[in-house]
Amino acid sequence: MKIFDKYILKSFLQPFLATFFVVLFVLVMQALWLAFDEIAGKGIDIFFILKFLGYLALILTPTALPIGILLSSIMALGTLAENYEFAAIKSAGISLKRVIRPLVVLVILLSGLNFIFLNNIYPWATLKQKNLYLNMKKKKPALALVPGAFNTEIPDFSIKFDEKYGEEENLLKNVHIADLTAGKGKIKVITAEKGTISTEEGSKYMTLTLENGNYYEEHLTNTMMPKDRAKMPASKAEFKTYTINIDISSFSDDNTLNDEKVKEHHGMLSIAQLDSISKINKVEFDTYIKNRADIFYNSIHGKKLYKYPDSVLNKNLAPEILDNFNLKNKSTVLNESIQLLNRTIDRNKYQIKDFKDKRKVLNLYDFEFSYRIAFSLACLVLFFIGAPLGSIIRKGGFGLPMIMAITIFVIYFFISQLGRNLSEESAISALLGSWLSTLILLPFGFLLTRRATKGMGIFNIDALFGRFQKIFTKFTEKISVK
Repeated sequence: MKIFDKYILKSFLQPFLATFFVVLFVLVMQALWLAFDEIAGKGIDIFFILKFLGYLALILTPTALPIGILLSSIMALGTLAENYEFAAIKSAGISLKRVIRPLVVLVILLSGLNFIFLNNIYPWATLKQKNLYLNMKKKKPALALVPGAFNTEIPDFSIKFDEKYGEEENLLKNVHIADLTAGKGKIKVITAEKGTISTEEGSKYMTLTLENGNYYEEHLTNTMMPKDRAKMPASKAEFKTYTINIDISSFSDDNTLNDEKVKEHHGMLSIAQLDSISKINKVEFDTYIKNRADIFYNSIHGKKLYKYPDSVLNKNLAPEILDNFNLKNKSTVLNESIQLLNRTIDRNKYQIKDFKDKRKVLNLYDFEFSYRIAFSLACLVLFFIGAPLGSIIRKGGFGLPMIMAITIFVIYFFISQLGRNLSEESAISALLGSWLSTLILLPFGFLLTRRATKGMGIFNIDALFGRFQKIFTKFTEKISVK
């Protein structure tokens, strides 16, 4: 390796290492801040907090890498131009292409490293982090209860309330509880105006004290037929104070923090696993669509919708079916037909959400498969934007380069999310959605590289002002003539 190449690599690697770790630290702190409310104050050991941060760092490393490359390429080339080193290099007959050649080789290696990381370490870290995060949220389920929704985090109970308040946020307003411990459905319902959650240190029970409420319970057995359930008695009572002790021992055990119950999230799979599961899910989806089509076909008696041969037709029947009925029977036939169609339409409306959800899951697997490859090449695309941009703006340091790098990456990230959302909704293919940001920014990289190689700016300000001046001069001349 020549001394010149070593110098260029050194000029790039010094800001790259600094910016990479700074960006990674910022991304980890941002993710931690978003998750802070869910894990704070739950008595979780510092060891698990550090594990959580470690997994977050591994997950965000592939994101920090292209940002670091973009920022350091602008800084390195901008510093060379600002210190007139570029002018000296060009005077020696060395082109921009020759200057960035060792950097291109390095960025290609970093792109390959990023792909290996995304395919191996990233899925493992996502598996660990998401399961650890879910288990940490359940460590103290009382703090995870959300107002305005039915909370099912606590086993055998469905809890809903309008508001959570108080210094410790343990006071509830307008509480609605379904006790499902009997395993017979929602047969035991308790409502109250107020509720107080209390848990003693080290206790395996959470005490829920209710005030001014009602208690209702149906007395049913598992073997009872639906028609017999309506005949069974029920209990109803009012109370001033009612106490429920809920077993939360499964949440307070630190060993459960290492449980891994979620394993098939698209972010937890390698490219080979994504391809395999996607193919399996597509077969299941096709089977689901076929079954729904068969049910629809049978519900409208599609088998009877065929033409009879002329030899078996009853010549006494009118060609129009309704003409063979009197007015009363016509009305009956039409009403039954309309009711059948309405039932079919309503059933299909209810199934639309299920159909869309299944389709979205398939699209996510396909998108993630292609996005892993596209995002690896993002390092190279962003480098070809940052390197010529640095030589054009001729500014080093963390000032202007930092602003430009953040702006460019936000644009890249926004286009990526747009492609993801469009592919999820099947508006575009998953392949196009995953490559959308790369396809849009790649031409800008080529354009900037071409202009920087020819020593041109981003745009010629003098020529722009010259055109405006000519237009203004012609306009003033016409006015003076009048």
